[in-house]
Amino acid sequence: MTQEHPHPHSDEDTSERLYAPDDLASYTDTRLRPAPPHGDPLTDALGERAPDHRRAPTHVRGEPSATAAPAPEPTEDPAAPGPSRAGEPAVPRFMSATDFLDRRAEQVEDGPATWGWRGRVRRWSGGLVTPRMGAAERAHEQARRAIQRDFEGPRTIAFLNPKGGAAKTTGVLAAGFTFGTVRGGGVVAWDNNETRGTLGIRGTRSTHRNTTRELLEDLARFSDVYQARIGDLGAFVRSQGDAHFDVLASDERPDVTGTIRAQDFTAVHQLLQRFYRVILVDTGNNMRAENWLAAADAADLLVVTSTVREDTGYSGLWMLDALQDAGYADLKHKTVTVLSDPSSHVDVQLAHDLTQVYEQRTKAVYRVPYDPVLVPGSVVPYAQLSSETRAAWLQACAGMSVLL
Repeated sequence: MTQEHPHPHSDEDTSERLYAPDDLASYTDTRLRPAPPHGDPLTDALGERAPDHRRAPTHVRGEPSATAAPAPEPTEDPAAPGPSRAGEPAVPRFMSATDFLDRRAEQVEDGPATWGWRGRVRRWSGGLVTPRMGAAERAHEQARRAIQRDFEGPRTIAFLNPKGGAAKTTGVLAAGFTFGTVRGGGVVAWDNNETRGTLGIRGTRSTHRNTTRELLEDLARFSDVYQARIGDLGAFVRSQGDAHFDVLASDERPDVTGTIRAQDFTAVHQLLQRFYRVILVDTGNNMRAENWLAAADAADLLVVTSTVREDTGYSGLWMLDALQDAGYADLKHKTVTVLSDPSSHVDVQLAHDLTQVYEQRTKAVYRVPYDPVLVPGSVVPYAQLSSETRAAWLQACAGMSVLL
């Protein structure tokens, strides 16, 4: 699905450019129910549900009907009397402390507006007038809450496209920046290239040059789960500073001829799962490599990255065909697409066609605008990413989060 991303501090009211529905009732695990076609996982999980077409209209009274709507199940009132045995008085069930806090949490409303004219009115009045958030600002806050939701365990997201130049590495770093800053850490971006990748080059450098290869050679030091500490990983991962995530680079030694095998991936993955809550995997270009296949198998979510180019778009679709033929179950509902603009001027018809076909093959499509600070190919300057780029990745990562 194509989404536009307003400037977060625009003076104009962007209420019609809505990323997500206004009302956030609850987060649900979308894996427990089938998804509607062309659905946006963020909208599906956070927004208004589609009507249940299985329920038929109520039939004429007195005439039995096999398709009549079933009687609604009564909702439980925390203060209602509990069940009692025959002859015994009902015991009232009072609202517990947890019930009280849950109800209070559900009643919390968004704070006052900070964007556009609403934010200016609040500031100019010294807080005497506090307009409510507009639709775009509410959508922004909903996306942040989606990313901040608790997971039941560590989650792995693999970024895939067998063609080079498909924005996998920049996508992993942008997602790491988004998850890291919004969730507050516990995120690692891992270059799972079988030989040499570029994640370590595009991420912030470190005083050490250790990579996955050195970690594998020293893996025994982490075998004792009672003695190993996350701080010990500091000798192998590279902190991204204010971006609040770490990078584990791929092999950078020119004298090494070996490749990362499936068992190597599994060993490192199990270690990272002990210390991180979100693991972002940057994959190589060889779909037949053992570690590539191991990453696809271990991932909780697949992200197909592509630019608005026919060759990268075709490559991603070819990969989905291959995974489908290989028997990957429920592929559509565990995959999203991030479609990036490679320049400030893109083929509008091609962008439309790619969006349409990927909407058929994956759960949702997120468009990321062209950002000139990513063009040089050097270390990604997170602080210089445009507000449009940040907004696009916020929505994309929120959509990923509700599928995890």
